[in-house]
Amino acid sequence: MTPAHVSPLGDARSGKLPEQIFALGRALRRAGVPLDSARVATACDAARLVGIERKPDLQAALQAVLISREQDRAVFAELFDTMFRNPDIANKLLSQMLPRTETRPEPARRKPRVSEALAPPRPWTKQEPVKEDKLQFDAAMTASAERRLQHADFNALSASEFKLVESLVRDIALPIPTYATRRLQPAARGHRPHWSGVMREATSTGGEPLRLPRLQRRRQPLPLLVLVDVSGSMERYARLLLAFLHAATRAVSAPNVRRKVRRDVFAFGTGLTDLTPAFALRDPDEMLDTCNALITDFGGGTRLGESLATLRQRHARRLVGRRTLVLLISDGLDTGEPAQLAHELGWLQRHSRALLWLNPLLRYDGYAPLARGATQLHAHAEAMLAVHNLQSLRDLAGSLARLLSQRRGTP
Repeated sequence: MTPAHVSPLGDARSGKLPEQIFALGRALRRAGVPLDSARVATACDAARLVGIERKPDLQAALQAVLISREQDRAVFAELFDTMFRNPDIANKLLSQMLPRTETRPEPARRKPRVSEALAPPRPWTKQEPVKEDKLQFDAAMTASAERRLQHADFNALSASEFKLVESLVRDIALPIPTYATRRLQPAARGHRPHWSGVMREATSTGGEPLRLPRLQRRRQPLPLLVLVDVSGSMERYARLLLAFLHAATRAVSAPNVRRKVRRDVFAFGTGLTDLTPAFALRDPDEMLDTCNALITDFGGGTRLGESLATLRQRHARRLVGRRTLVLLISDGLDTGEPAQLAHELGWLQRHSRALLWLNPLLRYDGYAPLARGATQLHAHAEAMLAVHNLQSLRDLAGSLARLLSQRRGTP
């Protein structure tokens, strides 16, 4: 008879628990959590040391070993609760090669990454032909799949490719250009002496200063204003670009630079929607769900002139001292009045450091901004950059730095 203090899951060295930990690691990788086999093995050791008498202790131990990013904690908690409440799920996840005859719909409360991780994989047989242009979705996001998608247009992606690209864009860096503020801070080199620092150091050397500390101007990332077109023609691009900007503009990692980036994000279609509160959320899936709830005109028309008028009347203070870098993401297919659009774009250009137009239609060779809205955007924007595939997003950071240094001087 099994002792009363022993859990029916078995101990940490034998039984079902190691298999469940292996299945949990595999599910976490499918959900986009960076994880290797060494961490999974360490998790088994942690479970042996902590024991399985109390489920919260086991969950805390596994989380400490397997999770290294804040945005993955909620995904881990939901996966752990699901898999350790129903041990059969672990066995179902491990039997990758068995065909599924029926599946149950995922609860609506689950995060998309959790639902995707727990979804049964598609069965494969030798008789099934594999097309060369068909991507077999790999939960581990293999390097070969990533290379194939570098130049794939976002608008031409299949459902599985779209999911893979959505996870890849979150790892693309976008260093925001910086400028020198009026505030000073101690540094190894600077343009003026740090006299208070000299006096403090002299107290520890008998009043004799041995070196001369310096002060230099603190650098800070440019304030960022992002305007995202959520009309019908931009539907496939909006979600991917929101996920990219959420991860890429969170902070700046550079010496002598304040890490936090001031960013204001708006969606525009037939009206203007403030997405800044949604971007304050750390979890990307929660951010996208909040954006979906906030945007009421998703997939409709585009009236950029009226949206910019709302920005000028209600949110003009979001533009900080003509230092704000404005990224306007749109294909330029505007249905409003060109005169109003020209007036509002002129105001936006005068009150910002630079207005950059990120246009997914640059994927076409020989593209020319001939539409009425595109003509006005081309006339007022500092430059027009492509954002239609992964490679264009990787090149965006370098393009921003070159444009700002050439057109306005080095910040």
